[in-house]
Amino acid sequence: MDKNFVGRELEINALRDIVNSGKSEFVAVYGRRRVGKTYLIQQFFNNKFAFTATGIIEGSREEELFAFTTALIGIGYSGRQPSTWLEAFEALKITLDKKPHKDRLVIYIDELPCFDTPKSGFVRALGHFWNTWASTRKDIILIVCGSATSWMIENIINDHGGLHDRTTHTIYLRQFSLCETETYLKSRKILWPRQVIVEAYMMLGGIPYYLSLLNRQESLAQNIDRLYFHKNSELGQEYHRLYASLFKSPDPYIRIVEVLGKNKQGLTRTEIAERLKVSSSGTLSKQLENLEYCDIIRRYVTKVGGKPKTNEAYFQLVDLFTLFHLSFSKKLVTEDYWEQHLNTPVINTWQGLAFEHVCMVHIGQIRHALGLDRIAVEYYSWRSSTPPQSQVDMIIERADRLINLCEIKYSQAEYVITSSEDKKLRNRIAAFVRESKTPNGILPTWITLYGLQRNEYSATVQYQVLMDDLFTR
Repeated sequence: MDKNFVGRELEINALRDIVNSGKSEFVAVYGRRRVGKTYLIQQFFNNKFAFTATGIIEGSREEELFAFTTALIGIGYSGRQPSTWLEAFEALKITLDKKPHKDRLVIYIDELPCFDTPKSGFVRALGHFWNTWASTRKDIILIVCGSATSWMIENIINDHGGLHDRTTHTIYLRQFSLCETETYLKSRKILWPRQVIVEAYMMLGGIPYYLSLLNRQESLAQNIDRLYFHKNSELGQEYHRLYASLFKSPDPYIRIVEVLGKNKQGLTRTEIAERLKVSSSGTLSKQLENLEYCDIIRRYVTKVGGKPKTNEAYFQLVDLFTLFHLSFSKKLVTEDYWEQHLNTPVINTWQGLAFEHVCMVHIGQIRHALGLDRIAVEYYSWRSSTPPQSQVDMIIERADRLINLCEIKYSQAEYVITSSEDKKLRNRIAAFVRESKTPNGILPTWITLYGLQRNEYSATVQYQVLMDDLFTR
């Protein structure tokens, strides 16, 4: 592997175990567009594959077969053009059987969902290939990879046909954490302070490809303008490309995330259906489930009377790039929009919301900072169901019968709790205790970049989580 390769230690260790297992392996690698799936596999195996093929985005059946056949020719196939996927995989078997080898035969099929055009029989043929040939040997590593996460789960990992329970390993590649992002940027000689890294993360998340586009010669504001607001910018159309890569029919999913983008704490399925003017049916449930698979939204259940109520499940948008796009895509902007609007209400409001999302995806680091590594916890956002409406950014309910009631505030200096804010916090605590009927102790907790400025109101806060805490592994 490249000595400058950053992160993915768990995935690399899993791949090492797969290589050394002494039996044939069927590995499904999945995760959203641009998260680094292809790069990981290519780097780990040093691009040494017995066979590799890549699907064509929105290709026809004929185009997909042509791409596969071209890859076959590249490893020595000289027969006729296969007309079906069964014939194509038979040609692959015959060609590989003729290849002399000492090491494992690694078969890598990238963008796998693209090959599965309507009524093509691709998945059945892949299952037949694995069940009748590859799995009977000890030297095959079959790796399939795809960005269409829900398709990979339904058709490969949880398939009920020929591939049922056939994958031997699954690798779900998630975005980088803040710690991994910092390490990655340092490897590219981008030596930004942590506050700037947090701000970059608010827009780009921990998506390696997006981070690779940052220019160390520019400020973060200049980078954002170049990547998103300039004409023909590299990320200007990424929002639509992202959802087109994740779902074969992306429009219903885009409508869902746009509704959720307008509701900070999330919505129930019924509320989503009402706003979309669609039926609260199995179709909507499946679409929400698919968005969860892709880490675009998260599902959480509020606690009432100490017990979860499944009919009170909320769905909340958590993808940072989607949130950024929905916040700024419809504004009348110039090519230097970000530089011209720094420290304005529109950007300050977005930063506050985006920082809450950053904290949600770093719950492990927050638990560590609070000393909760070995204590079972459940975490969720909370909003009251009775007037006057109250909401809490994050509730951490602990097995030791204590609750961290967390306020998440983005501030570029020590945060100052005012008299009015102190009153609001007390009212939120009272509303939560009254409505949840919890007997547990409440621990007011603040999550900020630089902590709280000490004054007569800061003493009511019992725990603090700072920016540096979010950068732990």
